[in-house]
Amino acid sequence: MTATENPSLAIGLRILSGVLFAGMLVCVKAVSKEVPLGEIVFYRSAFALIPLVVFLWVRSEFPSGLATKRPVSHLLRASFGAFAMFASFAAIARLNVAEAILIAQLSPILMAISAVVFLSERLTRWRVGGLALGFSGVVMLVWPELGGREPDAARLVGFAIGLLGAGLTAFALIMVRSLNRTESPGAIAFYFALASMIGGLLTLPLGWIKPDSWTLILLIGAGLFGGFAHIAMTLAFRYAEASRIAPFEYVALLWPVLADLLIFKVALSASFLFALPLVLGGAALAAAEKNPRKQ
Repeated sequence: MTATENPSLAIGLRILSGVLFAGMLVCVKAVSKEVPLGEIVFYRSAFALIPLVVFLWVRSEFPSGLATKRPVSHLLRASFGAFAMFASFAAIARLNVAEAILIAQLSPILMAISAVVFLSERLTRWRVGGLALGFSGVVMLVWPELGGREPDAARLVGFAIGLLGAGLTAFALIMVRSLNRTESPGAIAFYFALASMIGGLLTLPLGWIKPDSWTLILLIGAGLFGGFAHIAMTLAFRYAEASRIAPFEYVALLWPVLADLLIFKVALSASFLFALPLVLGGAALAAAEKNPRKQ
């Protein structure tokens, strides 16, 4: 173990980031019926910049750490990430929080498959198996809506948008993998938040509302929770290898489930309970790949 390694601290930070991320989702879900989507994205991104800038300043990376020789790559990553945020928030508005986040768990699987196409990586049995399990879980989740006599159109749209968001997130993660070779994580996060804020601001002509005090608190809370969640995640990977933290990625799904049960008073459906092990199993199978050359 090196001087910077602290697995216990890393695990604690990863769990904390999951709790903070869930707090962000609760705030987004709570205002989604009254506040336009673009306005939510703007507040979430703008106020996430505050803890992020402070974090970079403490690390002596602001503003010097934002210098880059790859502005086009940052633009692509930030654009994919911003569109993914729009899609994920739109899905959360139409689905239960736990359902939306479960679909988002497809992102690592889709990233592994996308790497075959865009990074010329090999298509392994781990990736194919993960994709098969993951999408089997999504089919299980959506099946009651497809098989019912009167399907809920809003929920079907939510599932479709959630899948789109997972795909966009996968492309953003591919770009992050490439940028990490030369760029600092702080710069990647900063430009993503900035692009999302600008994207949200561009929706102003479509009509925003003047939020009341409580709604404004929730909007600001979404940004602060999201910003601190990213910092906790960044620090977690600083103190331990990704493989050491990976099993705790799935603990993060517990908090949205509790939010649905305790805050939004929504019972878990049977289809969700059947889909849960399939999607998580697919993500775990894709993550279990150690060395593609051995496949």
